[in-house]
Amino acid sequence: MTIPAPWQRAARGAGLLSPDGGVAASIFAQMSALAVRTGSINLGQGFPDEDGPAPVLEAARQAISDGVNQYPPGRGDPVLLAAIARHQSRFYGLTVDPSSEILVTAGATEALAATLLALVSPGDEVVTFEPFYDAYGGLIGLADGVHRTVLLHAPDFQPRPEDLRAAITDRTRLILVNNPHNPTGSVFNDATLALIVELATRHDALIVTDEVYEHLIFSGATHTPIAGLPGARERTITISSAGKTFNTTGWKIGWLTAPAELVTAIITVKQFLSYVNGAPFQPAIARGLDLPDEFYQDLATDLQAKRDLLAAGLTAAGFGVTLPQGSYFIVADVAPLGYADGVAFCQALPELAGVVAVPLSAFTSPANRHHFSSLVRFAYCKRSAVLEQAVAQLAGIRRL
Repeated sequence: MTIPAPWQRAARGAGLLSPDGGVAASIFAQMSALAVRTGSINLGQGFPDEDGPAPVLEAARQAISDGVNQYPPGRGDPVLLAAIARHQSRFYGLTVDPSSEILVTAGATEALAATLLALVSPGDEVVTFEPFYDAYGGLIGLADGVHRTVLLHAPDFQPRPEDLRAAITDRTRLILVNNPHNPTGSVFNDATLALIVELATRHDALIVTDEVYEHLIFSGATHTPIAGLPGARERTITISSAGKTFNTTGWKIGWLTAPAELVTAIITVKQFLSYVNGAPFQPAIARGLDLPDEFYQDLATDLQAKRDLLAAGLTAAGFGVTLPQGSYFIVADVAPLGYADGVAFCQALPELAGVVAVPLSAFTSPANRHHFSSLVRFAYCKRSAVLEQAVAQLAGIRRL
């Protein structure tokens, strides 16, 4: 019997390993290359096309000028650690010790990787929601865990309580919650969050939350971190990052907060991954976390306007649209246009309208792709002029 190598487990978990052993490019790489080749508007990959707030950018420039260019401390720059602690207290009323309960990482993805590699043993079950961000499957595979999923059902993309109860058992080591959710843009309701905590407590499972879209929630709603729910703090690792909040995805500054013993376990692994990163960017993100409430309010308001612009254009063009409650993404159904296959539609879309999107099935396991076969994801974290042009081009799509 041949035991798959770690890289093969990672590729298979992310859906990139072909039957002949070859490795395919990720859907983001494929669709971005298609956008470049065809000169199309890229609404496939979730990165903004505008710079972040001026005070944050200037703080990075100043840090470089001031010589903040060598290794920062392993846990993170004390200035950023303190700012993260203030952020958690200011927005959520959570008290976090910056000296022992926070770890700065190379983006949220490294925080997830270090957490899974530190806390998941071979054969442990890890529960995620499906569709799932492809890194989850890859990292679970790398840790040699067993990936269990709970389906999110269109159009509201909320999990069913009975599915949660069936998936989370005494074999569950870790429940990975992405809220607000990528790729669907859904925000889990309070009853779902409470049930996750109840089941994690009953089965002695850890909860890992990916909250990178925490400030991108619409209609005046606010984010509810699981760590703040009764009974959750001692078993929850909360992960976030600066990229989505401050339009600095290339800086790769992320962090996690957790009880001290869990942070110690995770940093033991993390120090052998990136070791440390982004020295001049860390004080800059600290500056961003201390920006006034108006910044955060305007951030959500502006992004909601872009969501509404794209949603209206997609609806007018004949798509079925699920209006997201948060994040960068909107899910559209191509079935009303006469298309059954979202993959084929996305491959044809550059020729049809000069726009690139991503099929939602790229975020699912093979066994469940049929549930999402006609759904595609568009990103609206772009300049309004770009979205207006995309809407104008999508208006010309013909129904089959």
